[in-house]
Amino acid sequence: MRILLLVLICMVCARTAAMLFNRLVDWSLDQRNPRTASRHLLISKPAAVTLLAISSAGFVAGAAAINQLTFALSPVALVAIFCYSLTKRYTAMTHFFLGLALAIAPIGAWIAQRGHVDLAPVILGAGVVCWVAGFDLIYAIQDYEFDRREGVHSLVVRLGVMRSLRLAQGLHAAMFVALVAFGLTARLGPIYYCSFPLVAAALIYEHRSARNLDVAGINRAFFQSNAFVSAVFLIAVCVDRSV
Repeated sequence: MRILLLVLICMVCARTAAMLFNRLVDWSLDQRNPRTASRHLLISKPAAVTLLAISSAGFVAGAAAINQLTFALSPVALVAIFCYSLTKRYTAMTHFFLGLALAIAPIGAWIAQRGHVDLAPVILGAGVVCWVAGFDLIYAIQDYEFDRREGVHSLVVRLGVMRSLRLAQGLHAAMFVALVAFGLTARLGPIYYCSFPLVAAALIYEHRSARNLDVAGINRAFFQSNAFVSAVFLIAVCVDRSV
């Protein structure tokens, strides 16, 4: 329970720090984007800087309380989640950088519990990269016109909407391969694999909603489907390990 609590503290602090850093570096860009124009009204810049420092320090402190390896790697994790916010200025591969930033989570949680790195969490991390990059491509369709007008590096702008959707489908197929490999490497049982049809159904719903290019539908599918996928995965692994 101690490790679980510390991991949750690190998760909340890292997520908060990443969001605050993103708000700060995209402050003027967000104001010009109709989808994000009101974000700067939620918090002032000085408050964002202060909270960024507090949440970053909280993450490092939480990591230090877990073990030496998590403490040593905590600055690396912060650099990774902060760099994502800057990638859109230099490369169209920003969706994959976001996936990498989130892939740190399962690897970090594994290190927190085991004290070392194994192959299984690395495979799961690769699956997370594919999953996140896929759904972020779908989400980025909303900003297609804005990104093209502002000259923001965007894979959706480079590939076009339909090719981006096909790439997202391919990435989610690769995610399934990684989930199977993770199950085999981590020696998970049939309960884990029984969750796959539910995960597949949620992703199919997300992709079908995205094909209509309806902003409200994309948002609904994006948040509901991915929340469902992560919840099903968590429950499946926990139940499989406990029976």
